[in-house]
Amino acid sequence: RQDEIFGSSYSAAIYISRILQLPEGKRKVFVLGESGVEQELRAENVEVIGGTDPAYRRDFTPEDYKRIAAGDSELIDPEVGVVLVGLDLHINYLKLALAYHYIRRGAIFLATNVDSTLPNQGTLFPGAGTISAPLILMLGQEPVALGKPSQAMLDAIEGKFQLNRARTCMVGDRVNTDIRFGIEGQLGGTLAVLTGVSTRDDIINGPVRPAAYVDKLADLLVAKQ
Repeated sequence: RQDEIFGSSYSAAIYISRILQLPEGKRKVFVLGESGVEQELRAENVEVIGGTDPAYRRDFTPEDYKRIAAGDSELIDPEVGVVLVGLDLHINYLKLALAYHYIRRGAIFLATNVDSTLPNQGTLFPGAGTISAPLILMLGQEPVALGKPSQAMLDAIEGKFQLNRARTCMVGDRVNTDIRFGIEGQLGGTLAVLTGVSTRDDIINGPVRPAAYVDKLADLLVAKQ
C-alpha cells in the first residue's frame, strides 16, 4: 500500500515542513532532483523551484556569472531557505552554481540520501550522493541526509506506524546505509541480501555487519519450508 512506503524524499518533505520551522520569507526549496521529490514537497505545501523546471535545463553563459555574483533576484530567489539534493538526471553547471550560492547565502543544505551508487539492470550507476558530492567539495560541508541511515528518518517512521523496534527487522542490500540504519536504530534484527550493492566480503569482513545475510530475499521462502 502507498501509505506503507516511507521513502527518503517523503522523509525530507516531513523534515522541511514540520521540523525546520523556516522563517517567513525563507520557505522556498531549491531542488536538485526529479519529479518525485517535487511531488512529496508539494504534498506538504512546500514551494519548490529548480527541479524539473525546463528553465534550469540550459547551458551556463558568461552573463550568469555576473548575475549570480550580483544576486540578481530573477536568477537567485531571495526566498530560498533550503537546498535539497536528490538524484537529478539533468544535473548541470547552472544548477550546481545556484545551489552553491544559495547555501553560501544561508540556505540549509539537505540531501534525500547520500548513496554513491544506484543498482539497476544488474550493474551500478551514479546515485544521489554523486549529485551532492561537488557541493560538499566546494563548501567543505556535509548535508543533513534524510535517508538511511539517518535516525531522524527512523524516528519519523516509528511515529507514523507505531512500530515495535524490538520486533522489526531491517532488510537491505547496502551495509553502510541499510544495515547501519537498523543497527543504530536498535532494531530487533538486520538482514543483508546480496542482490544489490554490498558483496559477501563487505558483509562478512566489513566494519558494519548484519545479524544475518542471504543471497536473495526469496531464500527466506526456502528457509521457511
